[in-house]
Amino acid sequence: MKLGLFSINMGAQSRPEGLAAAARTAEAAGFDSVWAGEHVVLPDPQVPPSPMAPQDPALDPLLALTWAAAATSTIRLATGIVILPQRNPVVLAKQIASIDVLSGGRFTFGVGVGYLEPEFRAIGANYEERGAVTDEYLDAMTRLWYDEHPEHHGRFADFAGIDAHPRPVQRPIPIVVGGHSGSAYRRTVTRAHGWYGFALKPETAAEYLAALRAMAERIERPAGLGEIEITVSPRGRLSRETAGAFADLGVHRLVILPQPGTDDMRPDIDAATAAVDGL
Repeated sequence: MKLGLFSINMGAQSRPEGLAAAARTAEAAGFDSVWAGEHVVLPDPQVPPSPMAPQDPALDPLLALTWAAAATSTIRLATGIVILPQRNPVVLAKQIASIDVLSGGRFTFGVGVGYLEPEFRAIGANYEERGAVTDEYLDAMTRLWYDEHPEHHGRFADFAGIDAHPRPVQRPIPIVVGGHSGSAYRRTVTRAHGWYGFALKPETAAEYLAALRAMAERIERPAGLGEIEITVSPRGRLSRETAGAFADLGVHRLVILPQPGTDDMRPDIDAATAAVDGL
């Protein structure tokens, strides 16, 4: 069972020294990855389904992961997730290629479609067609990363006669899809190397994974993508019993959610390490 650390860019970890210390501590403990979430802006006042208060600090995930990369040498750097339809795909492709080069090929690209309409409205992004935008942006970005002469002509992105270097170190950059809708499962099966479920209990994860596997039986998965790697953030502090339940479901990685207001990640990291020992 692999372990990851979430919220590397939020709360106390939004301070430079806190972020670097958390990344180094996770790496020293044998964690395989650190994960950064994203909200560019939040509704003020907070209203459902917003998960955070508008005053809660959250660094840009790519900048935070670049800072973590400079403080570490082996741990993977993952977005969990970037709200892809809120981004410009050409600019984002450059940013991701840059962090992959600077980190020596340690980046994992976690994506989602988003769900906060006020955030989309403030950014000027397409909320109504965000699923279709996400799919097309993935196509456009992969052409920029891997094609000798990148070119894309679509509804939401259009370019030709351009190029962008340096290219990523990894070929391919691992893509992880977050979400538990039919579209998210389809996107995982057809486009991604892994799936990410956030703040789940084992019984909820079992329901979502059954739906994902049912989708995988109905549609063809490109052979080059390999097995779908399953990543879950458990709800609450990880226990031995909970870790075992996730292992029984076929989960490959647990990305722990630190206790709210925690400055020192070590207790959560030590508890998670003990919980998965031997699994």
